[in-house]
Amino acid sequence: MSDPGAASNGRVIARFLRHRGAAAGLVVTAAFLLAALLAPWLSPFDPNAQDLESGLSGASAAHWLGQDKLGRDLLSRLLHGSRISVAVGLGTVAVSLSIGLLAGSASGFFGGRTDHLFMRICDVLMAFPGILLAIGMTAAMGPSLRNVLIALSLLGWVGYARLIRAQVMKVKEMEFVESARAAGSPPARILLFHVLPNAFSPILVEATFGISRAIVAEAGLSFLGLGVAPPAPSWGAMIAEGRHFLFVAPHIAAVPGVAIMVAVMAFNLVGDGLRDAFDVREEIR
Repeated sequence: MSDPGAASNGRVIARFLRHRGAAAGLVVTAAFLLAALLAPWLSPFDPNAQDLESGLSGASAAHWLGQDKLGRDLLSRLLHGSRISVAVGLGTVAVSLSIGLLAGSASGFFGGRTDHLFMRICDVLMAFPGILLAIGMTAAMGPSLRNVLIALSLLGWVGYARLIRAQVMKVKEMEFVESARAAGSPPARILLFHVLPNAFSPILVEATFGISRAIVAEAGLSFLGLGVAPPAPSWGAMIAEGRHFLFVAPHIAAVPGVAIMVAVMAFNLVGDGLRDAFDVREEIR
């Protein structure tokens, strides 16, 4: 007898690969992650090595993407900067999702005062613009990768928690959950083995979009001087350095700007593909 779960997974994968742009997004995302992982070996130069005599130079045989005002190789800085973007994107989503999973699942499953308290906390946090809170937190704590992760994670968990709460509240009323209750399964087992696995798909989609949002947020904070401390090659900081030379050396700002655009677009394409692949309405098309 065939495994229905495996068949369902196969249909999801097939729908994902048929999605226009999803496969391309997956290839670009994989290349981005691989470049970040192998950056120390792929970089032709030390990302902080200076050559003041050739500062602001354009593309050449030795420096494929040109050099910044201090003569640092832009390709090397771009590759090492991708490691910061990956660390912030994946780290922020991992921490935010962990907090949101605990808060949202407890709130949605148990309800009552727990749910009421959770919703009031969410209302308070969502009353303030997230980017302003992130700026205030990083300004107070100082620029560093750790502080960026803390700020973005503490602001990002609310969205995941609300989504998980909604999914848990919907799934817990289904017949198979009622059957598990009637069979005497403890609440924790029902939540972990029956409810959460069936609420997984929209959470995965939202996490994919969350990575792209975190990359943009980190770039914005670094552009303002509140992100990763210099001389770390953050893409946002590279754009900030290059904005002073837009008319004489536009490549300095254009290179990291295009990198952010491509990375964010790739993750969003993957998210779009996952959203459509998990949509049961796709099966009847």
